[in-house]
Amino acid sequence: MSAKINEMVTTEKGLLPNVDFYSASVYHSLGIKSDLFTPIFAVSRTSGWTAHILEQYSNNRLIRPRAEYVGPEKRSYVPLAQRS
Repeated sequence: MSAKINEMVTTEKGLLPNVDFYSASVYHSLGIKSDLFTPIFAVSRTSGWTAHILEQYSNNRLIRPRAEYVGPEKRSYVPLAQRS
C-alpha cells in the first residue's frame, strides 16, 4: 500500500517520501499496534530534541533567520483546490 501511495503522491504532487513515510509499514509488518506509532516516532527523536534543548541552554540567544524575503509583496491567497 505504501508503494502505491508513494507513486500517486509523487506523480500528482511531485513530493518524495521521507523515512517516516515507510515507518508505518514497517511497524505494521512487525505487528506493532497503530496506537504505538506516534510514541515510537517521539522516542526515536528524543535524543535529537534533547540536543537542541542543550544547545539552546548553552547559548540562550534567540535564533534569528539570516535570510530575507525578497519575493513579490501583497500576494493573494489561492486555495489549494484552485492551484494548478
